[in-house]
Amino acid sequence: MTDVVPFTPRLDGMVPPHLAVKSAKIHLDRLAVMTDIGFHDFEVGSPQRLLVSVEVWLADLGMPDGDHAANAWNYDHLRIEIERIASTRRYNLQETLAREIYDWIAARGGVAALRVTTSKPDVYANAEGVGVEIASFSGSVP
Repeated sequence: MTDVVPFTPRLDGMVPPHLAVKSAKIHLDRLAVMTDIGFHDFEVGSPQRLLVSVEVWLADLGMPDGDHAANAWNYDHLRIEIERIASTRRYNLQETLAREIYDWIAARGGVAALRVTTSKPDVYANAEGVGVEIASFSGSVP
């Protein structure tokens, strides 16, 4: 029996210019972290669930050369670092925590634009969450 190699069509030069990639983004949506956050007496020392989302627009629009892990952003590293930042100290404000996450990602190479959102999902029974968003651009996209 011979190994069957899947056919992969080559479309080089066939994609029309108006459909060329104009932006590339990676995202991590609603990562749940436990963090000591808040300035009310009942919050201090009582870690809360916080949802963190990040969107990172990439400077390099080229597709990876081959389907190899070495060519991708390390999502595990992104998740682990956000969890580390959230657990390293206590925060009075979501704004402060969001800024620390933002600054860490912004300092990485290859970042063209960035948005970080945090949300406390357990504050109000009649709301999905309350939070903050910071971005390197105004409007909904860079």
